[in-house]
Amino acid sequence: MERQVPIRSSEEIDLYLRTIYSLLRSNNEVSIRTLEEVHAGTNSSLHIHARSTKPDISALIYSLMRLPAEVVNARKIVLGQAASIFEDFGYGNIEKWQHVSAQARRRRCFWDGEETLACFIASRSDIDDVIPVLTALQMEWNKLHMLIQSLPIDFLKIALPDNQEIFKQLGAHLNIDIDELNRLYSIWGDNFTEMLIKIHQQPFDFKVRLLSGSLNDYRKATVIWWDNIQDKVPEIVNRPIYFVSSNTHSLTNLLSGYTLTKRGIILDYIEQHEPRLMEEWLEINKETTPTSEENFFYYALRKLTETEQGENYVEEQRTVETALGIHRVSSDHSFDVEANIIQLNSLDPRFFDPRLASKHEGYEKSWDFLKDSDALILNIDYPLGASAYNLLTKIAENVDKILGIYIMGKAASLNAIRGDVIIPNVVYDEHSKNSYLFSNAFKVTDVATYLNFGTVLDSQKAVTVLGTYLQNATIMDVVYREGYTDIEMEAGPYLSAIYELFRPARHPLNEIVNLYELPIDLGFLHYVSDTPFSKGQNLGAGSLSYFGMDSTYAVSLAILKRIMKLERRRLSA
Repeated sequence: MERQVPIRSSEEIDLYLRTIYSLLRSNNEVSIRTLEEVHAGTNSSLHIHARSTKPDISALIYSLMRLPAEVVNARKIVLGQAASIFEDFGYGNIEKWQHVSAQARRRRCFWDGEETLACFIASRSDIDDVIPVLTALQMEWNKLHMLIQSLPIDFLKIALPDNQEIFKQLGAHLNIDIDELNRLYSIWGDNFTEMLIKIHQQPFDFKVRLLSGSLNDYRKATVIWWDNIQDKVPEIVNRPIYFVSSNTHSLTNLLSGYTLTKRGIILDYIEQHEPRLMEEWLEINKETTPTSEENFFYYALRKLTETEQGENYVEEQRTVETALGIHRVSSDHSFDVEANIIQLNSLDPRFFDPRLASKHEGYEKSWDFLKDSDALILNIDYPLGASAYNLLTKIAENVDKILGIYIMGKAASLNAIRGDVIIPNVVYDEHSKNSYLFSNAFKVTDVATYLNFGTVLDSQKAVTVLGTYLQNATIMDVVYREGYTDIEMEAGPYLSAIYELFRPARHPLNEIVNLYELPIDLGFLHYVSDTPFSKGQNLGAGSLSYFGMDSTYAVSLAILKRIMKLERRRLSA
């Protein structure tokens, strides 16, 4: 069989990775400044103005969204696998520091209040992510620092959108257009002036340190992660499970019904505080917008619970979920991958999202099979890259039986648009260099039924890449020419773990791997959040919008429908 693979023909990126890991072998702190030239030399698709004196605002925002806000006050960034490792290296109990997080990247970080930011990492994929993000942030921040020096502080204090003339002058002086300046303002909001003054006064010179970093350390961190889950929900080791890798709010929202009982409270909140969302709601009521009311309320509740007045609803929601057999398990003492364990026999079908099962005569009786189920859904918050292999391997070692594996992930697409859903049946994995061939459990109709805005593309070829900044035009051209249009970060490591669940050997390297005849249900669904050919204008530069929820919930519904169908069949057999 002839094998066409998207070989990465970029010496610049290979050099970048070698430089990063050679520097991090040092027991001392490493200056990010050392990496700036080799970073710029990669010509990353997410950092297209790296060599230019013109600020690259897309790269700046992308990086800011993936690091805790406290990074702008940090001098040192320390990376380790578990709390005990930080203690061994003399940092004490960092979990007593202030817990901080990023808007668009789940990673447990702690701030000492002075100059040190400590972050847990789950695999080398975290290093491939964190270091380029820090480097891009430092480069773009320091460009702005140089440009803003000639502006007086008093000018910066009045350079706001409601003072359009001064705001435009600021943009012209910083060599960025008004749209980019508005994007920056939308990220910083009320802190915009404070951040401008900080840029004026303080250039960045980050130092980074990796504590240990052996493969064994990552395995130990994974054991800590699993032991925490097993301690909180001990029955998980004796029950068959359906494994789902996705966010940890979609499935619980669809099954618990909590959000839909708060419609009035949510509408009151958005009427007072979210005028844009209120406009969307009015359009939905006019039926001029093809959307789902349920998706709207799920998104709006998240906005509410992020506010001080919404804190009580978070606790109330957890109480309701627990009563329905939905257990949320946060990570303790290691990397941030939350787990939800859902007991099928404790669910109440009366509270299901109406799209999961239409209401009809005899509706409740049609769900009687759930009362006899001994199965659990183990839903973990999608991990980053190589950690997917570690997590699924550890889960498989400890549970009784896995009935199905379903992976929902974000992807960049070279032929689709944001909001589309991709169903791959071929994955080339840059970690193992394997080409995985498999039968995907999902068909177009499974997802299209619930999709209001996008298109479902099946029979696609995916490539699992090492990191988001580690792509350039050369690589993407090679990828596209070989027909790989779905670019993501988890499928390959998951498939390597799946191979080891059913084969008597470790996964191979640089081979065609046939996974067609697996004795398990297997499904991959990717929703498009980025379009690399749009030169950095992507969802990755911001947080997921309300419209971005449409494809997320379409995929979640397809997964739940599949699980319910298989469980009904299993119990009847």
